[in-house]
Amino acid sequence: MAREEAHRPPGQATGLVPEPDPPVRVRSHAIGCIGAGMIMADVQLVAYREAGFPVVAIASRNPAHASAVAARHGIGTVHRTPRELIADERVEIVDIAFPPDRQPELVRLALRQPHVKAVLAQKPLALTLAEAVALRDEAAATGTVLSVNQNMRYDQSVRVLGQLLEAGILGDPVFASIDMRAVPHWQGFLAGYERLTIANMSVHHLDALRYLFGEAVEISTMGRPDPRTAFPHSDGIVVSSIRFASGVLASSIEDVWAGPRSGRAAPADYIRWRVEGTDGIAEGTLGWSADAPSTLRYMSPTATVGEWITPTWTGKWFPQAFIGVMEQLQFAVETGREPALSIDDNLRSLALVEAAYRSLREARVVRLSEFDDAVGAVRGRDR
Repeated sequence: MAREEAHRPPGQATGLVPEPDPPVRVRSHAIGCIGAGMIMADVQLVAYREAGFPVVAIASRNPAHASAVAARHGIGTVHRTPRELIADERVEIVDIAFPPDRQPELVRLALRQPHVKAVLAQKPLALTLAEAVALRDEAAATGTVLSVNQNMRYDQSVRVLGQLLEAGILGDPVFASIDMRAVPHWQGFLAGYERLTIANMSVHHLDALRYLFGEAVEISTMGRPDPRTAFPHSDGIVVSSIRFASGVLASSIEDVWAGPRSGRAAPADYIRWRVEGTDGIAEGTLGWSADAPSTLRYMSPTATVGEWITPTWTGKWFPQAFIGVMEQLQFAVETGREPALSIDDNLRSLALVEAAYRSLREARVVRLSEFDDAVGAVRGRDR
């Protein structure tokens, strides 16, 4: 039987010193931001200011919104349009936070500019896998770095879990689960897409599972509409089972209904995860829904002598994880190395999303090999 939870300094029992946030190695490349909505104004720019990343210009569909955000974050230049920002020769990295039906046009324009060294795009990169592959190939032809904002990889609990797995503290992973019971604030532009939860919430979880356990072999997805979401959609509440080449079996639940809401009772929203290995267990929470730091604790009969170890940190998924997202791109520009969030790797996550939709639509288990011809081989990844 496991002992009571240990409050010793994290890593003392195992020799592991967790690194919940990556170091900032580079902060010298000028960023131009496109978009002035919540994710840019309240998350990304907050993170960039904390890290000291140089944001030189901003633009959005609404110049008044862009001006207000610029004043709030001390950004010196407000362009009237995204096209004007992309043409600004000071901008080395174009950071796009735009709806996915409008994002490819801006990515392509940025790829054609000789002064633009890199583009950070939101997920999904495009509404179809074919267009995302085309953007990958166009970026390669110009030599411009194209990266996709898979920010859950930089959540502190996910990073430390990856370090536990890499150190072998849990033994060989056997089963993993992510269980989301939370109501998102769906952005208005999603009403026109028909696709909802898999493309906008499951994508975080499916990508994180790939990051932790490698390539998926097959996926089975079931879903139903969310009674609270008024616009048409095929995927509200979603349950997926994924088998990985490593042998790991995983489940991902996105319950965006999460029960009826009442003014008399606070909702008990949460996102929890758990990983079981041959020599240990790790479990934790993602702090997004609670606006709190994510958590993690782990136990191994051998590595921790049955004691629960609980590392702690002060950073949050939102906004601190977005420091890591932009830092890995700055580092790639500086060194010429492949970014940690490479477009080649992201296409495999997008293929997993597409496989989930195919499974939902055709009511069958879908093998990822069905997408190999479209996507191609994935390159190695760097945590």
